[in-house]
Amino acid sequence: MPSSDLPAEIDALWAGREDLGPVDTDARDTVVAAIDLLDRGAARVAWVDPGSDRVVVDERARRAILLSFRLLEVAESTAGPFRHHDRIPLKRDFPGVRVVPGAIARWGSHHEPGVVLMPSFTNIGGFVGAGTLVDTWATVGSCAQIGRNVHLAGGVGIGGVLEPPTAVPVVVEDDCFVGSRSLVVEGARVRTGAKLGAGVVLTGSTRVYDAETGDELPRGEAPPWSVCVGATRPRTYGGGTFGMSCLLVIKRLEPGEVHDKLALDLLFRLHGEAE
Repeated sequence: MPSSDLPAEIDALWAGREDLGPVDTDARDTVVAAIDLLDRGAARVAWVDPGSDRVVVDERARRAILLSFRLLEVAESTAGPFRHHDRIPLKRDFPGVRVVPGAIARWGSHHEPGVVLMPSFTNIGGFVGAGTLVDTWATVGSCAQIGRNVHLAGGVGIGGVLEPPTAVPVVVEDDCFVGSRSLVVEGARVRTGAKLGAGVVLTGSTRVYDAETGDELPRGEAPPWSVCVGATRPRTYGGGTFGMSCLLVIKRLEPGEVHDKLALDLLFRLHGEAE
């Protein structure tokens, strides 16, 4: 396990989790304190290690979240006239964050200053970086990690993951754009500066191709500083040949290039017309 900002007592509680319940007040206090650290951004479930470029998962943080479902009782919480009944309360502290009416975030998620939350949902363990816009009806799943200056467009679904223990959360790195109604799930990774067109489905096993060269790229990843759209590739089965979903890289951007959104939209549209 990598170095963790959460107390080692979480590991002992995890080992004896089958015997825990809401009556175990000391255990509950330990877990609540741990998730408070996630809520404040003092700890994270996952991050990209700058040395290895690999996604590192703090299993102790994920264990704390799972333990909370055992140790917390269902309780009523309110947001204006709305009443909720859940084990996990709503998030209450949003320093420097614009929260539009209808936005929902659970305690244990963190949003850096400068984030804008349109009517959307952020689950426990989720992290959203500064300057990011989570647009209308977008969802940031449990433990998903969203970088800075990202735009998650309307209806985007960023998958969550709490179990199995070996699963890696979805990571969307800095300066990315994820188009409307796209789905990024199963530990997929959108690397720095990548732009995804509307309706893309990117999973951890999605095959990725370069449109200019035909080369196959690492699966489950949108390459850095690339413009990508959803496409299909033929695959033959006993019953015939079918189109299987894939990700197609149609353009490469210069690192750090700020792409005009109108030009980007035109590029996506032209690709659709060409098909």
